[in-house]
Amino acid sequence: MYNARSHKVASKVLIADDDPCVLKAVADRCARVGFEVETATDGLKTLIKASRYNPDILIIDVHMPEVDGLSVCAFLQDTVKQFPHVMVVTGRSGDEILGRCEDFHAICIHKGNNFWNELDANLSEICPEKTDAIARSGRQLARISVRKSPRVLLVDDDVSVKKMFFRRFENLGVELLYSPDAPRGYWKARRHQPTVIVADYWLPNGNAEYLLSRLRNTAETRSIPVIVQADRRLDGVTRQRLYGPISGLPGATRIVQKSSDAEELSEALQRLCGFPRSPEGKSLYQ
Repeated sequence: MYNARSHKVASKVLIADDDPCVLKAVADRCARVGFEVETATDGLKTLIKASRYNPDILIIDVHMPEVDGLSVCAFLQDTVKQFPHVMVVTGRSGDEILGRCEDFHAICIHKGNNFWNELDANLSEICPEKTDAIARSGRQLARISVRKSPRVLLVDDDVSVKKMFFRRFENLGVELLYSPDAPRGYWKARRHQPTVIVADYWLPNGNAEYLLSRLRNTAETRSIPVIVQADRRLDGVTRQRLYGPISGLPGATRIVQKSSDAEELSEALQRLCGFPRSPEGKSLYQ
């Protein structure tokens, strides 16, 4: 049913997901069961780690930054000698994704209420010797909710920007959160762990640099991509600080100018969240 590795006891798992909450929960679950675990937060890192780590099992989200999960599987299928057991995770249903999974002999697991049951059942099928440990782990651990749709946090004190975001996102299957200042934006990010944060540079009670510093120095939020907006062009020194490393971690993912770079912002969010392009090619601000 699987591949050339089906006779071998699987021990190494690579988990790839840009949702930090899901990534940590699945990694903790696999580690408790007794797997060696590696993680990646985007498609390019997944490709690099897969070639170095040679995992027995790959658990990968479809919609990720840089390279989507299905493209990662296609590349690995053509380049690695021993293709791992693959579980493709998706919040959407459809024949296209199921068909692609069949091409890779991959298992498709849907985000939602039954996610953990599907994950446990398929891990047990791949590794029957770990069935008892998987069952015990499931009883011991609180099962976090695995959301189906990406979550975007907007941090901006401009109410008109908030209204435009809500109007543009309501039909794109994206959950939108909002905070009007930097401290509340940080705490909302820590509590809800969004897929991506869009923050104005000039904010009440701290600017985007302050927000980035707090995010990167907190375990729950350190890997969340942050797009910084500004209503006028930032100088080179400020841009360098925003893009530069913070506590050894990447700074801003993108810096865009409000209105004039609306299409760039729309495309960046589409790439990071994996939602469909807006109808008729309209940008967020139209």
